[in-house]
Amino acid sequence: MKKSILIFVFLIGNMVANAQVAKIVKQVNEAGDVASFELDCSVQFQTLAKGLRYNITRHEFKGPELKNSYRLLLVMDGFYSNTLNKTMTISAVLNDGTIIEAKKIIEDDGFFDGACTLKIKDPKALLEANIDKVIVHADKDVVYTLSAQNKAVFKKNLENVINAK
Repeated sequence: MKKSILIFVFLIGNMVANAQVAKIVKQVNEAGDVASFELDCSVQFQTLAKGLRYNITRHEFKGPELKNSYRLLLVMDGFYSNTLNKTMTISAVLNDGTIIEAKKIIEDDGFFDGACTLKIKDPKALLEANIDKVIVHADKDVVYTLSAQNKAVFKKNLENVINAK
């Protein structure tokens, strides 16, 4: 009896995790030389951690000399911070110690609006590693720690964007 309940709970948990995987939206420019693949955020953004949402975009260029480019858009819910600097650093810390970071230029009023785009140089390496936390270096550091379930959904979404045709 206990085994059947455990199996049932595992199956329900797996269905919930798979239900959160987003559809991929494809767009091609008028000239047909650039295609863009991104998560469908028309209803809502995917959740990376509590208060932290994301979108993944891949731009595919035609031609042998041009490579794909990948971007991770991070949106911090209700995050408005007054900062004394002209720029702010947002860091994604991977479990292997690698840090992906971006500097955000602060608005004229001195506040950070809560959105930042990180450039992903090696998406396959990011697929193999896990993002453990995201740190926003503001007037005080804000740390977003990722749950195991959100890491799994993120990996599945990233894999779907990489493999989209």
